[in-house]
Amino acid sequence: MIDDCTVAEGGPEGGRVGATPAGRRVARPEIDAAEAELADRFRLALTRLHRRLRQQSTGGLTPSQAAALASTERLGSPTLGELATLESVQPPSMTRIVTALEEKGLVSKVVDPTDRRVSRVTASELGRKVLEENRSLKTAFLAERLHRLGPDDRRALGEMTGLLERLGEVSEP
Repeated sequence: MIDDCTVAEGGPEGGRVGATPAGRRVARPEIDAAEAELADRFRLALTRLHRRLRQQSTGGLTPSQAAALASTERLGSPTLGELATLESVQPPSMTRIVTALEEKGLVSKVVDPTDRRVSRVTASELGRKVLEENRSLKTAFLAERLHRLGPDDRRALGEMTGLLERLGEVSEP
């Protein structure tokens, strides 16, 4: 099932030409069938694991709410606009997400003291507690699954974790 891979001739050095989410065309190296198949299997495995991890949560948060809460905690006191940009949603959508989090007591909005037109969001103590509980549940879920693996598989997964971290790094094409 390799439906996302299309090859277009004419890129630099005969490579592939693709488009970024922003629609910018970029040259990509040739990908052979085995690499494409591995990418497809890898994508599907990550998608399934991500879905299972999302199910390991408390607090009745939607994925968008959980992501916004985690970003708020990480950033400290972002503006609604900063959160919208970071989470790749439109500002009105982020306003709805933050309002729902605020109604649950997980965040608070405060007016920026230097620019009263701007609202900043901060995670509440309850919000930080919910995040910690969710992280603990997800870690426990993964630890239990890892415990089922043999020592060689756990060692291999440990080595692959470094590769996954490199794959996830943001880099310009």
